[in-house]
Amino acid sequence: MSRTLTQVASRRSYRRGGASMASLYDKVAHFFEGAVTVWELVKSGGWMMLPIILSSIAALGIVAERLWTLRASRVTPEHLLGQVWVWIKDKQLNKDKLKELRASSPLGEILAAGLANSKHGREIMKECIEEAAARVIHELERYINALGTIAAMAPLLGLLGTVLGMIDIFSAFTGSGMSTNASVLAGGISKALITTAAGLMVGIPSVFFHRFLQRRVDELVVGMEQEAIKLVEVVQGDRDVDLAGSKK
Repeated sequence: MSRTLTQVASRRSYRRGGASMASLYDKVAHFFEGAVTVWELVKSGGWMMLPIILSSIAALGIVAERLWTLRASRVTPEHLLGQVWVWIKDKQLNKDKLKELRASSPLGEILAAGLANSKHGREIMKECIEEAAARVIHELERYINALGTIAAMAPLLGLLGTVLGMIDIFSAFTGSGMSTNASVLAGGISKALITTAAGLMVGIPSVFFHRFLQRRVDELVVGMEQEAIKLVEVVQGDRDVDLAGSKK
């Protein structure tokens, strides 16, 4: 009796395993069918799909890199200005500390530029901070203009591909002397429109992230400017350290 039950359980387990394998095969087949469909769409779009695809890869790389680089914790780390107050209070601010501060973050680079020239007066200190800020902002905005170019260029590439495809379609009909077949013409036009759709699929997200990243840079710049003003006012004796804030 126990042997019979074991055999029945084994058969059920085998059937479940077979069903699972069949389901897995179906999923794999469905995946490859989808991949083939995408590849067919790419081929139907013609050679203009190549620059659009390259643009999408470049845009994706820029967005990923900038999102990682423009983190607030990296650009304007918390308690950084508070640490500077501690160094000043304990008279530990020396060349080594300035070097450490300069390498810590973009905000640290700006603060270090001001502290290194604090003995030369307010105006010189502010000028050094502004020069360092210009370098930092340039680094923060790296690749963002390129992303904006991709956002503007991708839809135009798609439109160009569609126009070239339409020219090929009508040239084929005119050259062969065939009467216009509505179904064939519609199929050709639909293929020609693939590049326009692809260009918009690249351009629309690129526009969004271009605006988003530019806004992120503006917010970071405002925050760094506020911290730099606090530093100048405290070092030059126009503001008390306790009132300077302790966020950074």
